[in-house]
Amino acid sequence: MIDLKTKIHDRYSIEFKMGFVARRKLPESDFSVYTWIFVPSSLDINKFSYSKSHFYRDVKSNIRLITPHFLLRDIAQQGSEPLSRLSAAMNAYASNPCRSSFREYEHQMKLFAAIIKSSLRDESSHILSRNKSSEIKDLSQQFARNTKTVFESFHRLRAIINAPTVKPEGYKVYAFTDEFICDTMVRNCMKLLELFESGIPAPEEVLMLKELIATINEYRRDKEMPFVKDENREENKKYFFRQSMLKKYVEGILYLRADKKKDGVVAEQLLFSVSAGLAMIFATLVAWAFQRHFGNLTWPLFIALIISYMLKDRIKELMRYYFAHKVGSRFFDNKASIRYKDISLGWLKEGVDFISESKVPDRVMDERRQGTAIEMEESMQDEHIMLYRKSVHINRKMLDEITVHRLDGVNDIMRLNIHSFLWDMDNPTVPSRVLDRNGRLSTVELEKVYYINIVMECSHDDTTDIKHFRIELDRDGIREIKEI
Repeated sequence: MIDLKTKIHDRYSIEFKMGFVARRKLPESDFSVYTWIFVPSSLDINKFSYSKSHFYRDVKSNIRLITPHFLLRDIAQQGSEPLSRLSAAMNAYASNPCRSSFREYEHQMKLFAAIIKSSLRDESSHILSRNKSSEIKDLSQQFARNTKTVFESFHRLRAIINAPTVKPEGYKVYAFTDEFICDTMVRNCMKLLELFESGIPAPEEVLMLKELIATINEYRRDKEMPFVKDENREENKKYFFRQSMLKKYVEGILYLRADKKKDGVVAEQLLFSVSAGLAMIFATLVAWAFQRHFGNLTWPLFIALIISYMLKDRIKELMRYYFAHKVGSRFFDNKASIRYKDISLGWLKEGVDFISESKVPDRVMDERRQGTAIEMEESMQDEHIMLYRKSVHINRKMLDEITVHRLDGVNDIMRLNIHSFLWDMDNPTVPSRVLDRNGRLSTVELEKVYYINIVMECSHDDTTDIKHFRIELDRDGIREIKEI
């Protein structure tokens, strides 16, 4: 299964989060994602102005493990798996503070924080997606109670490492994780408060959330943790930078190495050698034929040798171009081994090309035609089409060896920066003269927007899903992304 989510990351970047979920009963799983990007020709994005290296510069991809999934209410229960494993690692480290026990303690601490973040995010998102106010209130009360329970349970564990055997670095690991968890809890509580302030009357739930935030902030003050304060710009700047560092520190446990290198190098060099050999055969045959007909050391032979030498180089280059095209169509641009430390989990391959409309499958073109902004768009719009291919292979056995927690697969978080698409755009607004209600001339600013359509085909096993996203943007950046 491929779980695909997209959102606007910032003004100039779109984020595609692709979750490659490997089946537990299969030793290996293969996935493919084909992405067709339809760009208006007026933006001058084509194979001459936008090279492959330019595209890969605009695309940033991070490969990470899918966070082990636990419900917030399950974590809050006494003796829950995440808390039990964390407690065991802390006890082992405090009793025998060696390198291996410290690494396991740090690993479990970071993983616990990542699990908490994921469960809080999923729970708050679930509440925000509900429609009935009674359901929202009930779920919010459960959220507040369970969050407070986890908050208290985690802090009770600190007594385990409050021992003379624990070095300062051990306390730092707990302190960093503690700060990250507190901030994550407050952020998700704030999301729910925003929901209630938007118009849902829920005084009891609002009070519970505010009391929880006050409790967490009081704890943060006691531990001298930075957090957002009104009208304190300098402190807030330091806080935001620190939270970015803590996020990298905690979630770094999930990120995987995927060092890229060129794909199809051996096949390419073999075919280039064949082209050189064919060119040499041609030159040798010409020299042999003229020598046999005109004899040695004659002017016709001399001229024939020069011409054959000239044609030999041209034939070699033409054959190289032909084979390079064939290799490029069968192979990918880059390949990478997906690794967690020294464990190889699989591989990833990617390639991008500009293609003509005739090479786009009919099912994709039918999807592209859905949701056009105006009726005449389909017949009037001239577009350049980019095809971005991605293939992923995951070894289930190796994935299960990483941690005792159940892992579903890997996430590929890809960000596409569209800044290069903005160069040839017109101003975001264009003035237009109209008559107002009183019959006087007035000026109205008309918004000038462009649309980029992205059709993604995700395949795994025998299932194929197609998704269509329509991006609205102007010269100032991305305005909206909508799934058709």
